[in-house]
Amino acid sequence: MDVLLVEDNPDDAELTLMALRDCEAVGELVHALDGAQALEYILAGGPRACRNGARLPKVVVLDLKLPKLDGLEVLRRIRSDERTRRLPVVVLSSSDQESDLRRCYEQGVNSYVVKPVGFEEYLERVSQLGRYWLALNRTQRPEADTEPPASRV
Repeated sequence: MDVLLVEDNPDDAELTLMALRDCEAVGELVHALDGAQALEYILAGGPRACRNGARLPKVVVLDLKLPKLDGLEVLRRIRSDERTRRLPVVVLSSSDQESDLRRCYEQGVNSYVVKPVGFEEYLERVSQLGRYWLALNRTQRPEADTEPPASRV
């Protein structure tokens, strides 16, 4: 999977998914409607407990204002789990408040993007996000966290 979008607003979700699909670098997209569903998917818990937890998204695009668990709590839990602490998380929020920005960076977010109001600007900004995180940025995959076995001489 390439992107896990965590967004409860159907209009914002549709626009975001449309922009990401238009990005040539994106493959599989998964959409979670709330914070609890996102954590179930990422941490392979609840109804998704049989899913292989090692198959993480390349990036999580996370809204802040979510039902069940808000985005800050989702971010905190992602960062507190050894399996997901390095998982790239981008907050895509309508909040331009300094306090939200500060709290997200204190919790270890990789990027904070304010949702633009205009349709075209929204599509372009999300498309740029997708190109950066999926095509340009290099991330260390969880399996790369372990040292390779010593070679025999």
